[in-house]
Amino acid sequence: MRRMNYPASTFKIINLLIALETGVVSNIEEIIKWQGNVPDSSRYGLRPSIYHDMTVREAFTVSAGWAFADLAKRVGKKNYLYYLKACGYGNAAYSPDDVDFWNFGPLQISPLNQVQFLRQMYEGEVPFSKKNIDIVKILMVTEKTADYIIHSKTGWSKQGERELGWWTGYLEKEGKVYFFATRITQPSKNSRSFDTKFGKSRKEITFLILKDLNVI
Repeated sequence: MRRMNYPASTFKIINLLIALETGVVSNIEEIIKWQGNVPDSSRYGLRPSIYHDMTVREAFTVSAGWAFADLAKRVGKKNYLYYLKACGYGNAAYSPDDVDFWNFGPLQISPLNQVQFLRQMYEGEVPFSKKNIDIVKILMVTEKTADYIIHSKTGWSKQGERELGWWTGYLEKEGKVYFFATRITQPSKNSRSFDTKFGKSRKEITFLILKDLNVI
């Protein structure tokens, strides 16, 4: 619960909030230009389907790391240090040595802290406007049924000799809100190709727990 790891792509939640709040992004339909530089496949694998110009909305939805690395360059050290500390986000560590510091840099967060941040965001207890918080909440909707709505973000990275998987978010049902942060690991493979079974298990485990708790 309290052990920290890279937030991986779950960081896109606060990252987009920061980009919107600082004016780096004016709106989620803004286009992020693909510069033609294919990311290091040993780190990110190969994802040709995301190597093109795209809106901020699409970049968040498909979890395009290159797009958020581009935004990170524009956000800058001063803004990151301020907002990470103001939100109490993980160890609030930033390094200019790696623009993708949430996947391979010093920034780390625990499942407990993930839930704390999500709750504070939901309640509006973070230094972002209600407008920007509402934008991100809507973008986070990944499942909507007659009974509940799930707002979430997945994450996947490699830390040391282990693969790291996240599924964080919250479920709204009958006026109640249930926050979750599922973190799983497994021994790392030599390649950066995505393990489909490992990826699916992030959500499968979470749903089993939610069902066991009679939430769904």
